[in-house]
Amino acid sequence: MIALERGRYRARMADGPLDMDAVLALRGRVFRGGLVPDGDAFDTLCSHLMIEEVSGGLVATGRMMVLSGAEVVAGYAAQFYDLGPLTVWPGKMLELGRFALDPGWHDPDILRLAWAALARVVTERDVGLLFGCTSFKGAAPEAHLNALALLAERHVGPAQWRPHAKGEVFPFAEVLAGHPVATETALAEMPTLLRSYLQLGGWVSDHAVADADLDTLHVFTAVEVARIPPGRLRALTALAGF
Repeated sequence: MIALERGRYRARMADGPLDMDAVLALRGRVFRGGLVPDGDAFDTLCSHLMIEEVSGGLVATGRMMVLSGAEVVAGYAAQFYDLGPLTVWPGKMLELGRFALDPGWHDPDILRLAWAALARVVTERDVGLLFGCTSFKGAAPEAHLNALALLAERHVGPAQWRPHAKGEVFPFAEVLAGHPVATETALAEMPTLLRSYLQLGGWVSDHAVADADLDTLHVFTAVEVARIPPGRLRALTALAGF
């Protein structure tokens, strides 16, 4: 059970129906305009991270599931991507998903604590790869061409591990090859979680997938733990209490 407290915030795992009500309600505000709670069949398979402000109140959440080998095809991302290449990954993987940050909170310490909590899980469970779908708001690729062009130019992952297309996709690495990139603008347009993955040395798929249900555009994103820059890894493990 994760239990971290840093400054105004604490990280812990959801425990019981009241916690899950809060998790699904926050996700509903972030992903469904606050109209309904956000839940699906994968929630019962996952552990749910909660970042709370110490005076009370959930400010961020995300779910996770540890997988090995062929189990990877049973996760959330496998709905959108052919993860066959990862079935031979030599070790444990941690799928991350549904990361939701309360839109009223903009403190970078929240995300730092979330990553510290994940660092503790990675260390305790001997995880070698973190992955998930990071999502742009708005399913139309045309709204995100600058950010996707930056990904195509600098961050497409190794062919050995990156997923294959499954169904209709937007092959941005091919379509946007040579597309002019305004780096600062592209980074500003990226989802917060995606930027964090990239700062840790993460990589992305060469194609994106539209999710009509959430009106988002998914990009498969992964971090190989062994390739995290040493300075960032030391900072995370120190924050995690190791």
